[in-house]
Amino acid sequence: MSLTSILSAEAIDNAIKDCQDPDTFCYKKFFQLCGLSQKTPQEIKDVFRLLDDDNSGFIEESELKFFLQRFVPTARVLTEKETKSLMSAADDDSDGKIGVEEFQAMVLS
Repeated sequence: MSLTSILSAEAIDNAIKDCQDPDTFCYKKFFQLCGLSQKTPQEIKDVFRLLDDDNSGFIEESELKFFLQRFVPTARVLTEKETKSLMSAADDDSDGKIGVEEFQAMVLS
């Protein structure tokens, strides 16, 4: 499975282009532009599994840094500020990692 089997390549490209400059990444806008916020809970879980690079069942801060590159390999790395902002937006239990339920809640918020 790949992200383009769930989201359109054109929508992903548009979302990446919208945040190509450092410190312009807004997760809510990104999820809307790429179409993820309109997907089913199961499709969001499938995307989570693709973003969980080490298959730990969580997305850690080290994986978030490369969040955009999981969508498009040539995309930029998130800045430290963007990475921390994304983590704090999703990490409801403050354990330093994002679980699938936390990811779903963030995407659908």
